[in-house]
Amino acid sequence: MSYHWNWGILLSPVSTGEPTTYLGWLISGFWVTVTVSLAAWIIALVIGSLFGILRTVPNRFLAGIGTLYVAIFRNIPLIVQFFIWYLVIPELLPASAGNWFKQLPPNAQFFSSSIICLGLFTGARVCEQVRSGINALPRGQRAAGLAMGLTQWQTYRYVLMPVAYRIIVPPLTSEFLNVFKNSAVASTIGLLDLSAQARQLVDYTAQTYESFIAVTLAYMLINLIVMLLMRWVESKTRLPGYIGGK
Repeated sequence: MSYHWNWGILLSPVSTGEPTTYLGWLISGFWVTVTVSLAAWIIALVIGSLFGILRTVPNRFLAGIGTLYVAIFRNIPLIVQFFIWYLVIPELLPASAGNWFKQLPPNAQFFSSSIICLGLFTGARVCEQVRSGINALPRGQRAAGLAMGLTQWQTYRYVLMPVAYRIIVPPLTSEFLNVFKNSAVASTIGLLDLSAQARQLVDYTAQTYESFIAVTLAYMLINLIVMLLMRWVESKTRLPGYIGGK
């Protein structure tokens, strides 16, 4: 193999004149990936929980809203959604809001568009997990809550959701991991995340293998931390008699 390995290139100053190294570029992209993914996950968990509950309420209109949300965000490819949020949505907003967005620094535009897009896309998947968790509960739990005089909202809050969340921790772990992996698509609109920094490093150094091996290890580190964290959460929240319970 004629390829010339040079791991030392990662510690070399970048050729653009910035006061950093190529490894610094990767570290910067690492933190962008983590920040965008965590912010998107918060949105996904909140929005997904809300629409997941709507999909299980007796009201057909509210349930239909939840179904429509899932149908839209799960059936449009993620890369298309990124371009819609970055290029199309600002044109559909009122002129003042659209102009305000366009006047933001480019990185702020990339960052905000990526968080919203990734959060809503993942929220549709979380919605299905929440719906499945609620529907997995015995019908008697809802009836018992209502029979005790609780309102529909109180029944969800105090009876259904505390149990539903616990039994969907394993599938939520998968979705949490997917957020970090799907964030790589944000590089298509210009976000300098981990994958974008790797491509930039290749462009400037031509050290392809070192760049993408380093990025692969970084993603593996993120996945390992997430899995250990969620495994701890699962061990603390599992219920006897349910999936994963002892």
